Amino acid sequence: MPARSAAAKSYAKALFELARELDRVEPMAHELERVRDLVAGNSALRSFLVRPWIGAGVKRKAVEAIAARLDVSKLSRDFFALVAARGRTDLLDAMTDAYRSLVDEHMGRVRARVRTAVALTDEERRILAGRLSRALDGKTVLLEEVVDPGLLGGFVAEIGSLIVDGSLDGQLARMRDRLARA
Repeated sequence: MPARSAAAKSYAKALFELARELDRVEPMAHELERVRDLVAGNSALRSFLVRPWIGAGVKRKAVEAIAARLDVSKLSRDFFALVAARGRTDLLDAMTDAYRSLVDEHMGRVRARVRTAVALTDEERRILAGRLSRALDGKTVLLEEVVDPGLLGGFVAEIGSLIVDGSLDGQLARMRDRLARA
């Protein structure tokens, strides 16, 4: 599995460098997501692309036609064709995630997965993003909110390997630990 992850990161990095040269970093992310979503949502296409007995040239031509229909840039078409010809379409999810991480780093932003007991209001979302941003040296924080009815209240934010636990569950656990130590 680590080799697959490394391969996906290599493809993403190469695409990112080309997109950066063309000043198309953000648009490329959206196009890559569209291609990934198309492949993920079409089992016949997925099956076609992973079959080893179908030649690279045939796969290349097929995905070039599909990419043209999606009306994506030449760079996206060429990248998708290369990935298909090399039999790496099974890595599209990982490539997309790795590319998105490179874009976020380039743009000075981070993604925070936030679990809450109830949906946040726009104002709460803005305040939480602002506080997390200050804690992360001013990086822009993009919240990906998930409602978790298992939480009693508050929130748990996961930003990469950093976990910010502002939940009632976490507060009660910390209080229980302090009382147990006393």
